[in-house]
Amino acid sequence: MSSEPNTSGLRPCRKGESGNPHGRRAKGLATAERIRNALVKELPGILETVVKSAKGGDITAAKTILERVLPPLKAIEVPVSFGDLAGSLSQQGQTILAAAASGTLPPGQAAQLLGAVAAQAKILEVDELERRLTELEKRLGATHGDR
Repeated sequence: MSSEPNTSGLRPCRKGESGNPHGRRAKGLATAERIRNALVKELPGILETVVKSAKGGDITAAKTILERVLPPLKAIEVPVSFGDLAGSLSQQGQTILAAAASGTLPPGQAAQLLGAVAAQAKILEVDELERRLTELEKRLGATHGDR
């Protein structure tokens, strides 16, 4: 038995000639688009049936209608002023937590503010490290420059 495929009777394409001279077959409409087009004629009747079912107590039909017609409400946070954030970062965090605990500040806004304070702490930490590194480099430069 030979492991090579049988290529007898096959002709290779000539240079400059396509192996598929008629090209690819035209695509038809996608399945979803065909179904959508078929439903267009029946849509008024379908909607009437779903509405009747919802009015008759079908919770699934009612839920479907409400989800499509009335999007869910999103919570809106109103900006709140609760005083200045002064002092150290830990004092600022305490002020935010106290405002949230007293109900002056919504929990979502408190979490965002605490995140901002934490980000500020990281920025200050990097600034401090940069300052200390520059100071060390100056000291080492002065020490090595004396040799």
